[in-house]
Amino acid sequence: MLTKGRRVAGRGEAMSAHYAFGPHEDDAIIKHRLLTRTTTTRGEPPLKKLQKKFMSFAAEAEKDADNTMDCERLYKAFLQEINTFELPLLKSKAVVDANLREKESFNELQVEIQRQILQAQTDIEDLKKQLEQSKTERQHKEECEAIRKLISLQPPRSETKKLIADLEKEITNLEAESAACARTLELRKKQFALLLHVVEELQISIEDEQRSIADELRAAAEEPKMSEEGSGGGASDAMAVD
Repeated sequence: MLTKGRRVAGRGEAMSAHYAFGPHEDDAIIKHRLLTRTTTTRGEPPLKKLQKKFMSFAAEAEKDADNTMDCERLYKAFLQEINTFELPLLKSKAVVDANLREKESFNELQVEIQRQILQAQTDIEDLKKQLEQSKTERQHKEECEAIRKLISLQPPRSETKKLIADLEKEITNLEAESAACARTLELRKKQFALLLHVVEELQISIEDEQRSIADELRAAAEEPKMSEEGSGGGASDAMAVD
């Protein structure tokens, strides 16, 4: 894992000629170094120091000589180094536990925020529906107000009823007058027809009288002629006798 390195550009090299780890590789290297504590900002790494203490204690313990005091001294130094090495690990564990608790808290907070977002979206949809309903109700109220104003401009119902009654009465009177006019017109038609018939008969009678008078005048005019003819014949006969 640690075999790959980073090549940094020197003074005489171009800046483009360098190699870098990817984000995932950097995370793995940092995690490994934190767990093993193989790098420090000052002095020797703690893990290497612990390793040296252990190797010194093991080497001293394997000797056949009577070195109990040295082994005890190295053992205590090794235990002290273990305690020194364990303390940062405990601190790191406490930090990890705190980070885990904080992460869990953040997850719960994220779930709560997501729930609030969904609730807010639901509330927004409800408010949109209420807004549309309010707009519709307001439009209806405005229409009702306009109708009310038109109604208020009209005369009262009592006057309207009185006007309707007067109009109905006038209509009744007009219908009665129309019926009377129709009867009168029918009567005048019959009288006019009768008058025409009488005039026609009178005209026929006058024409008959005129023809009778003309016939009488012709007859009266023919009688003297016949008398003269008769008297003229008698005289001729008398002269013949003589």
